[in-house]
Order: sequence, then structure tokens, then C-alpha cells
Amino acid sequence: MEYCSMTGIDTSRIEAMVTQLKAAAARSQGAVNPLQTEKTAGKVDFADALKASLEQVNNTQQKAQQLGQRFVLGDDSVNLSDVMISMQKASISFQATVQVRNKLVSAYQDMMNMQV
Repeated sequence: MEYCSMTGIDTSRIEAMVTQLKAAAARSQGAVNPLQTEKTAGKVDFADALKASLEQVNNTQQKAQQLGQRFVLGDDSVNLSDVMISMQKASISFQATVQVRNKLVSAYQDMMNMQV
């Protein structure tokens, strides 16, 4: 996996999503499938994607906690704005994960309540 060093974004997933969007646009217009001309994105298993996302959230929270501890201990290389930004990133990623979990639980409950 490729990660952008400044933002921690997994560029390979972004490229895969762009490829999928191009393929969907080509199908809707009746054009040649761009997946045949570009490299294939490959199948992504839902469990693997979920696990990777949870690990990324965990890593973000651990990084924020370590940065906060370094600031509290008086490390001159860490400033308050970096600590606050990393804590906000960790908070937002955790909130997004909770929202995804809530949607998954809701979808599961809807499926379980369906009449067969």
C-alpha cells in the first residue's frame, strides 16, 4: 500500500475508487470499459477493508495520544497546534467509524426483519 506521507492517505485505494468511477461512467455512456485499458483495481474483501479501516483509526488515535504525551512531557519538537490537530483527526475518524458501525447494524437489523 502506498501512503501519502503528509496526510496518511492510502493512495492505492483512491486510485482503485477512481478506476471504479471511470468504469461506471463508461458503462452509463456505452463506452469501452476503462478497466480493460487500465490496470485492474482488484477485488477488495469487505472484512479486510473493515479491518484496515479500524487499524487506521486505531493508529491515528495512538499517534495523537503519543503526540499529546510528548507535549505534556515538555518535548520542544512538538507544538500545541500539532497536538490539537492530531487529536481532532483521531476524534473525527472515530466518529466516522461509529457512524459506519451504526449504519451496518441498522442494515443488518433491516435484513433480519425482512419477510422471506
